[in-house]
Amino acid sequence: MTDDRPVRIATRASELALRQARIVEAALARQEVPAELKTFRTTGDKRLDEPLNAIGGKGLFTKELEAALLKGTVECCVHSLKDLPTESPEGLIVAAVLVREDPRDVLVLNDVIEAEGLHDIPRGSRIGTSSLRRRAQVLAMRPDLDVVELRGNVPTRLRKVDEGQVHAAILAAAGLHRLDARQRIAAYLEPPAWLPAAGQGAIAVQIREDDDRMRRLMALLNDEPTMIATSAERAFLAALEGGCQVPIGALAIESAEGMVLYGLIADVTGRHVIRGQRAFNDDEPALVGVRLANDLRSRGGTEVLGMLRGMERVPSPQPE
Repeated sequence: MTDDRPVRIATRASELALRQARIVEAALARQEVPAELKTFRTTGDKRLDEPLNAIGGKGLFTKELEAALLKGTVECCVHSLKDLPTESPEGLIVAAVLVREDPRDVLVLNDVIEAEGLHDIPRGSRIGTSSLRRRAQVLAMRPDLDVVELRGNVPTRLRKVDEGQVHAAILAAAGLHRLDARQRIAAYLEPPAWLPAAGQGAIAVQIREDDDRMRRLMALLNDEPTMIATSAERAFLAALEGGCQVPIGALAIESAEGMVLYGLIADVTGRHVIRGQRAFNDDEPALVGVRLANDLRSRGGTEVLGMLRGMERVPSPQPE
C-alpha cells in the first residue's frame, strides 16, 4: 500500500528560497510523490532594518522552519546548505542534499564601473557583502577597496548595486543561476584562490530523525557526490567555528588524483589569511575536514579564532 499523503515542505518566502523548494517539489514529483509548499517569514526576514548581530546569532533564518518540523506541521525543510548551522536541533537531520549548482562566488558591477574582475576595480570603490568570508578575501586581495555591509535577498542586493548604493557586490553564482540572472555576472571568482562558503550551491533537505517515510524518500533525492564533498567542507567548518561567526572558506574539488579539500580561515581585515589543502577518499570526508582544521589551527588559526572571539561586534552573515 502506497502512502500518497502530500509532503509539506517548509521554506522561507524569498524568491530564491521558493525556487529551491520547488526544485525539491519537482524531484518528489518525479517519484510520483505529491508535495506542497508552506512559507515562513523568519526573525531575520522580519527585522531587515536591524544589524543581524543585534537580534541574535545562529538560527535567525531557520528557527521558525525547524520549529514547524519538530511540531509535525511540515514533513521537511528546504535550506541553502551554506546557511544551515553545522549542528541540527535534536531530533532533526539533513537527510538529503541535491545535485550541487555552481559553488563559486561571482562579482556583480553597476554601470559606473568598468572592470573585468576584482583585480581592476578602481581604488576606493564600494563593494557590498554581508559575509565576513567575502569581506576578508576582498581586503586580502584589494585593501584599497571600501567593503560595506549589504543586506537583503538577491533582487534587493542587485537593486542596491544598480542604484549606486554600492559600486559592486559579491554574490553566490548558484543564486543568480537559479533566479535566471546569469547576465548580471561580471566575473566568476575562481577557486582555490577564492573560496566559497562550506556547502555553497547545495540545497539541503532537513527531516525528523524518526520519520521513516521521509528517510526513504530522501534517499531517492540525495546526490552522493554532493553529500561527500559538502560533508568534508562542513566538518572543516564545524571544527573551526567554535560558536562565533568566522571568515571561513571551504571547497572540495575533484582532481585527477581524487578529491581535494581546500580551506581558509582569516581575520575580518584580510591581513591574516591561513590556507591549506588535503586530499581524501570518499569514505573519510568528515575526517579530512577535522584534519585540515587542525592543520590550520597549528599554523595560526587558533590565534585568529581568539582575536575574533575578542571582538565586540562581529556581524552575522545573511542568506541570499
